[in-house]
Amino acid sequence: MNQDMANQMRTAKGFIAALDQSGGSTPKALAAYGLSEKDWSNDDEMFDLIHAMRARIVAAPDFSGSKVLGAILFEQTMDRAFEGKPAPRHLWEDQHVVPFLKIDHGLEDTANGVQLMKPIGGLDHTLQRAYMLGVFGTKERSVIHAANPAGIEAIVAQQFDIGRQVLLHKMMPILEPEITISIPDKAAAEALLLDAMLRQLDMLPDGTEVMIKLTLPETPGQYDALVNHPKVMRVVALSGGYDLNEATARLARNPGIIASFSRALTEGLSARQEDTAFNAAIGRNIASIYAASVTG
Repeated sequence: MNQDMANQMRTAKGFIAALDQSGGSTPKALAAYGLSEKDWSNDDEMFDLIHAMRARIVAAPDFSGSKVLGAILFEQTMDRAFEGKPAPRHLWEDQHVVPFLKIDHGLEDTANGVQLMKPIGGLDHTLQRAYMLGVFGTKERSVIHAANPAGIEAIVAQQFDIGRQVLLHKMMPILEPEITISIPDKAAAEALLLDAMLRQLDMLPDGTEVMIKLTLPETPGQYDALVNHPKVMRVVALSGGYDLNEATARLARNPGIIASFSRALTEGLSARQEDTAFNAAIGRNIASIYAASVTG
């Protein structure tokens, strides 16, 4: 594991940019960016457009390791270039931003109130390739829709199973059991999730570290035990559908947790903006998310 990257993720101030929209979420991301299905005629053109959006974000003057500690990439982004250099190498060598890779392949149908990850075919090969390209870690997402003890136990067990596989490849897993923000029993789900996460962490060998990505909680400090756990390198938060103001306000009430925002990061950006306006808008978002991430 690259120790310079590890040290940055463990101790530096800033946040992680989530630039990992995949096939299912790309049209929605492009719509928020002001592009519709009329702007592409096939998947290749669609992915070219989302890559152009990501390249524009990465090229913004404020997108650097002084505030943006890391960036989560879609696999196609990992295999493409920023400014003529392979994307992971450009992020780290030119901007001091630690590259991560989204590895999940979507979600199963809901059972016991949760959606587990679908099987991730060829994961070992993907991890080997990512490691050789300079990727530091991974992110794998599943979703909790209800405070169902059996479902939450299953989702956490699966997250840690995949995490152990990632660790075998000398990479850092970001475990992401997302809780849907609109469910009526969100606080109860958060309590169940915390207990299950702590039990799984206790089973990891001493000296092992993982990262954890969670929905911002209803009770400030809900996840302090994870923030302070010796086997957790960093706890990060997803915006999860909250707008930028709500997401940063909730984040600021949870010291020790940093952002890993996607939709909130790109709020207000448009393909129609001139570069000056675009850079100013992403700069404001980065400043806001950074300020909330370093609170406390």
